[in-house]
Amino acid sequence: MSEIGADKLTRVYIKMRDKLRQMQSEFEQQEADLKAKMQVIEEKLLEICKETGADSIKTPHGTIMRGMKTRYWTSDWESMHNFVREHDAFDLLERRVHQTNMKAWLDENPGLLPQGLNAESRYSVTVRRSK
Repeated sequence: MSEIGADKLTRVYIKMRDKLRQMQSEFEQQEADLKAKMQVIEEKLLEICKETGADSIKTPHGTIMRGMKTRYWTSDWESMHNFVREHDAFDLLERRVHQTNMKAWLDENPGLLPQGLNAESRYSVTVRRSK
């Protein structure tokens, strides 16, 4: 059995990637359409809950539950950071490492590593279409 060459594998890979993107695009459009329709229904159900003063309505097909969700954000990160530091309230923020900034930091400061920093490197392959 002969090996398949890089040229053929590249051609097939690009064809598959194009098909995947097409499928993703079609799915995203269908998903957006369904979510828009569901939003209309959710608004009507909220209206029914409000009119009846109910936080829960049981139907033969399911139970509607109305609840309050609150989302928080800031438009002034400097003030938020100062507030967190002043009140030692670091738990108000999510903990994660900014990948691009950490790479830049390590490139500029190769001998200065934060304690507990973990890193994983692995090879990957990128396929670009020829023009």
